[in-house]
Order: sequence, then structure tokens, then C-alpha cells
Amino acid sequence: MARLPRLTLPGLPHYVVQRGNNLQPIFMDGQDYACMKDLLREMGRRCGVVLHGFILLPNQMHLLVTPETAESLPQFMQSVGRTYVRTFNNRHARSGTLWEGRYRATVLEAQAWLLPAMVVLESQAVEQGLAARAVDYAWSSARHNAGVQVDGLLRLHAAYWSLGDTPFSREAAYAHLLTRGASEEVSEVVLGAALKGWVLGSESFIQSLQLQTERRLSRQKAGRPVASPPIKTE
Repeated sequence: MARLPRLTLPGLPHYVVQRGNNLQPIFMDGQDYACMKDLLREMGRRCGVVLHGFILLPNQMHLLVTPETAESLPQFMQSVGRTYVRTFNNRHARSGTLWEGRYRATVLEAQAWLLPAMVVLESQAVEQGLAARAVDYAWSSARHNAGVQVDGLLRLHAAYWSLGDTPFSREAAYAHLLTRGASEEVSEVVLGAALKGWVLGSESFIQSLQLQTERRLSRQKAGRPVASPPIKTE
């Protein structure tokens, strides 16, 4: 079956996954990781993409972003991808492709899914055995969002601001969510939606978006849609 065209809806958060070809390494050392962070900052500013969360893993990267226009995210990913591959190949004396193929992405209903998706994203280092805690992993947004250190690459989403009235209360509430982690079911739903390109949200949210595009936004199947995960901060 032909793959669905990628969907970009301006002003809404997107969970993006870009993987190495055959899951081969895309980062070999600290300089590679730092180079990618610099590119995310520069190209985000140029293309109109706001970064809320990220994790750079040895063979893939996950991003949580909001594009300003319908062209912002494709231009951003193309610019980041091409520039990084050229730099990576020059540094490591290699040639050829680095990426698995086109990036994968899903649109999120922010109120219900942004925080769970961020927890899923920032927990990937723990899931893959790269760190004991999400905040121990250097190449992700976890330390910023949990209040451990400031990273100017990131901009907080309104859903994050709703966690508390002060920076401390928001950071503490999010740190609690991150420590508790995401359930296996929520992780499967978020990552599955990103890889398959289905919109992640309530039925009414999906129906409202369907008015903006002819592209099918959800899998046609019997039964009720996946319920939104509860967000508890205590």
C-alpha cells in the first residue's frame, strides 16, 4: 500500500522521528551531537519551527515541534538533514545516504497528548538502556523541561505552562511526570502514530482537522478511538 503524504498543519505540535539507514549510527561522538543541536537551532529559526522537545539517540532522533507554516517543517527537516549528512560524511570519511528515508511525523492534539508525548520522547534514552534516568541523558530536552539546566534551543508549549503558576511548580510537576514515565500502551500509541502518520487526538479534534485536508488522518477501523491519557501531577 502506498504511503500517505506527510501532513504538516501550522500552529499544531508534531512528533517527528528521523532514523538512521538500517538503524545504523547517525551520531559517533560528542561533536556530532553538538553539530545537530546547532543545526536544529539555526534551521528552526530560519524555517519557522519552534522546538519544544528533542532527543538525539545513537541511531535516531525524535523531535517535538510546532511549525509556523505548512512549508516550515518539510523545509526544516530537509535543511537539517542535508547539512548534517554533508558534515557527518566529511568528518568520518564516508559517503552515501545516512537516513532511513523520509522523516515520519504525527500531529498531536496539544491539550491531551503533548505532555504524554514529551514524556515518551524524553524517556527513550531510559528505554534503550542509555541512562538510568531521563535527566541523566545529556542529549535531550529532559534536563531543561525538568528544571535541571536551561537550554536556549527550546521554547515551552502552552500545555507545559498549564502545569503550574510558577517556573518551579511547572518544573516540579513535569519532573514528576517524567520520573513516573509513560505506560507501555501510551508509548506504543505515540510512537505508532508518529511512524504511521496518523493524527493523535480525540475524534472531534480529528474531524475538525479533516476539514482542512483531503488526506485521511486516521486509520479506518471499527471501535472507539484511543482515549486520551490522564495527566496527573500529584
